[in-house]
Amino acid sequence: MIGFLRGTLAVKQPPRLVVEVGGVGYEADAPMSTFYRLPQVGSQVTLYTHLLVREDAHALFGFATEAERALFRTLIRVSGIGARLALAILSGLSTEEFERCVQQGDVLRLQRLPGIGKKTAERLIVELRDRLPESVCPGGLDELDAAREAQEALIALGYKPQEAQRLLEQVTGKATAVEDLIRLALKAAGGP
Repeated sequence: MIGFLRGTLAVKQPPRLVVEVGGVGYEADAPMSTFYRLPQVGSQVTLYTHLLVREDAHALFGFATEAERALFRTLIRVSGIGARLALAILSGLSTEEFERCVQQGDVLRLQRLPGIGKKTAERLIVELRDRLPESVCPGGLDELDAAREAQEALIALGYKPQEAQRLLEQVTGKATAVEDLIRLALKAAGGP
C-alpha cells in the first residue's frame, strides 16, 4: 500500500495530479479541497494516498490532509458510494461540514452535492452517524481523526466495523494517539 507521496508536483489538472518521486510520476485523482491547497507546479508537495485495487485497474487517490483521506475511506464503505462520488462529496464539503451534516441529519445540504439524491443522502446519514460518534471523540476533530484511523486499523486486522467501534468506545478518553487507541482496543478485546 502507498501511504503517502512526497515529491515534486508535476501536473495539476483537476481531478488529476502527478507527483514525481525519485524519477517516477505517480498519477492520482484528488478532490477539489486538495487542489485548493496545492502549491504551484514544480513545488514540493506531500499527499496522503489511498490505493484502490480492482480487478480491472489500480487507482491512486491523493489528499492534502489525513482527515480527508479518512473520510474518503469511510465514504467508500457506504453502500452505493464509489470512489468518484466520494471525491465529489469531498470536493463539495469540508470534512468538518460533512461531519456536521451527518450528525445533524441535514439531508437537504447533502442533496446539493452532485450525484447525491434524497435516498443517498439519507443512507449516508444513517450509515455514517454510527461511524462518526461524538462519544468516541468528544475532544474535537483531531481525536475524531485518530479514532477513525484506529477503527480502520482494527477493521484491517479483521474486526467488523461495529465491533471495532464498540472496542474504541470502551477506551474513550484513555488515549488520543492512533497507536495507543489500537493497543488499548486490542487489550479490551483480549488481544495482545
